[in-house]
Amino acid sequence: MAAILEVKNLTTYYKTRMNERICSVDNVSFSLEDGKSLGIAGESGCGKSTLAMSVMGYYFPPLYYDSGTIIIDGKDITSLKPDVIRQTVLGTDIAYIPQAAMNALNPTRKIMRFIEDVLRAHGSALTKKEMRDLAEDRFGILNLPPKVLDQYAVELSGGMKQRTVIAISTILNPKVLIADEPSSALDVSSQKIVIKLLHDLMEKGFVRAMLFITHELPLLFNVTDDIMVMYAGEIVERGAAREMVFDPLMPYSKGLMNSIIVPEEGTRGHVLQAIPGAPPNLKIRPEGCRFSERCQYLKICEGTLNDKKAGPGRIYRCRLGEAKLRELYRKQEAEAKKFPLISHTYVDEAIASVETKGEERP
Repeated sequence: MAAILEVKNLTTYYKTRMNERICSVDNVSFSLEDGKSLGIAGESGCGKSTLAMSVMGYYFPPLYYDSGTIIIDGKDITSLKPDVIRQTVLGTDIAYIPQAAMNALNPTRKIMRFIEDVLRAHGSALTKKEMRDLAEDRFGILNLPPKVLDQYAVELSGGMKQRTVIAISTILNPKVLIADEPSSALDVSSQKIVIKLLHDLMEKGFVRAMLFITHELPLLFNVTDDIMVMYAGEIVERGAAREMVFDPLMPYSKGLMNSIIVPEEGTRGHVLQAIPGAPPNLKIRPEGCRFSERCQYLKICEGTLNDKKAGPGRIYRCRLGEAKLRELYRKQEAEAKKFPLISHTYVDEAIASVETKGEERP
């Protein structure tokens, strides 16, 4: 299947007031196939949201472009001017749901005004009635009643605001939709609704491919086809969603998956483990593996580090080979089983035993 989005060796950076350069996206390459969804995972500050903004080709201070290419459906948007990007690319070729989507709406304007502004900014010749009909149709798909168009953002619930932003972002049927943590501020029920609606937009052809960013790794398993792990501005591993959740290879990916609870069969017995240390300072590009100072398997990792392949579509960045990593993980898991965590049931039974004997509760 042809790639609808191709990113090759993309590097972007932030410039501080002290003229310091912070390379937040460093030589990143990936592709997204038509009809597919790709998830991006990683801890705060790793560059996920910066990558999302960089992929749109629309840069404004303090974010700056350095090098690389961005191709959407065969069109290279890398060298286009900001005005051209805004008028011919954003909203049509690629659209963005911001991380703080519920705060993205101007509280002094009615929702219909946002729709009209987006359509007119892209040269739409629709009449006001036609714009209204289009908006009502799209809002209906997202389970929003027509009356929402005549309301202000303050009159809407959190879930309705989120769906409203999704409707505005996709009103021009973008080829690629970037969803930056679209469900992070919602309750579980609203999250489920938003995720289903995003899938419905893809199935109905309003969106052809999706780039999904979230901190909730179990969510990626149920939402995306592939998962890409990012660390300190680099892509350190990519593979199918099931592989990345149940069989991560790169030590950082392994630590990331081991530090969360994934309520799926085969993972409930895993012992939770925190990743020690902190990410490197990106004011100075670290040499070799950027995770080496936090890695428990290989402390010294200098020199050029290239991606390794581990099957179709599976890559990871590590000095150690696949066989060696799997051997180390097996030993670690065997050792962890010797010291299981104290369960809530065990604690409850111990307390009950103490109370039965008439002793003071600890």
